[in-house]
Amino acid sequence: MAHWIEAEAVPDLLQEGMTVFIAGITAEPAEILQALSECGDKAAGVRFIAVSVPGTNCFDFASLHPQAMTTVFFATPENRKSVAAGKVDFIPLQYRAIYDYLENDLSIDMAIAQLPPINKVATVSHGVSVDFLPAVLDKAKIVVGEMNARQPVAENAPHFPASRLTYAVACDRQVKRVADAPITDTAREIGRHVAELISDGDCIQIGIGAIPAAILSALAEKNDLGFHSGMITGSVMELIQFGNMNGVKKNIDNGKAVTGVTLGDEKLANWAGTTAAVSFRPVNYTHDICTIRNIDNFVSINSALEIDLFGQVNSDMLHGCQVSGTGGAIEMMRAAALSKGGRSIVALKATAERGQVSRIVPRLAATTATTVLRTDVDYVVTEYGARRIRHLPLSARLEALIEIAHPNFRDWLREEWQTPSPATTAGR
Repeated sequence: MAHWIEAEAVPDLLQEGMTVFIAGITAEPAEILQALSECGDKAAGVRFIAVSVPGTNCFDFASLHPQAMTTVFFATPENRKSVAAGKVDFIPLQYRAIYDYLENDLSIDMAIAQLPPINKVATVSHGVSVDFLPAVLDKAKIVVGEMNARQPVAENAPHFPASRLTYAVACDRQVKRVADAPITDTAREIGRHVAELISDGDCIQIGIGAIPAAILSALAEKNDLGFHSGMITGSVMELIQFGNMNGVKKNIDNGKAVTGVTLGDEKLANWAGTTAAVSFRPVNYTHDICTIRNIDNFVSINSALEIDLFGQVNSDMLHGCQVSGTGGAIEMMRAAALSKGGRSIVALKATAERGQVSRIVPRLAATTATTVLRTDVDYVVTEYGARRIRHLPLSARLEALIEIAHPNFRDWLREEWQTPSPATTAGR
């Protein structure tokens, strides 16, 4: 059985040369991280592995000590400077590939995660944040659980024996919150266009933010929707509670909304952790193409920073700087392409920087990596409409994309396409 200690004792467990996995999302061990930040010298020579998601996990492990090492798969507002300066190792991997890397290619000396309390039969639920922890749980030499009395037990989630815990820290704090993004008129217009592509009985995958929230709001007139995604939000909860999203048409996980984590407030966490309608599964299930392709009418909906006239999508870089990560969009899009009746949607605003910059560009810049290949893109949606570019020849594809660009940039896009600038021509 686990040895109970105070959070302040955890830094003393660290040793030079260790590789330490720190769980993210609502499994982020907030009290232990606070203790680590107050004893930064203990982190010298330690490598931290974290799947820190922008807007959710704000801790920069590079700040602990000049000799602390960190591996991440997302750049966040808090660690971007450290990534750009080379103080943090950023590895571009898709979600399922991150899971496989953690499970198969990396030695883990210690795993630290916030978890629900130990139950009466001496097992521990992963709670409302399963995602990557199962990949390292069996291989970690030391497992430290921050046992939060307010974390829902989530019976419909994987459990593991309490004996697997080496150390446990008592915790009683609000489950990590993710604030809802305000929905703008532009986001509502995009949501309306996306909703027109959704049919009753479709199974939805979607992310977080203003545009996803607007899309989900626009689905209030749809029926018998299913849900299979890496994360669940308050907008999804409302569709389930109102009966629009009941999963009765799903041929896999019938009647269940499948997710890896909750991203919302405490109300969402408590509901998702107690309702029979939600099943929590790790990334090797939520993002497994072989599984998802067998879900009929699977619709993948993802956002982007920009798309060029070839159809190449950039979702994680700005001005040559890493601002996010590849995430799981590609896996979902490819699974949708293989699903019977499936399709994928890239939804984005037509402009950025208060209308001064077009998000539909002639070509991605040479300093920008392609997140999604032109061969993977199906539908593209902006506030100016929706176009399906899959199977279109290049000439028709670029015209379709120009049609949904902001009117102020349509002539510019045609001119730039005809006379490409060497500075914007990438060797792709």
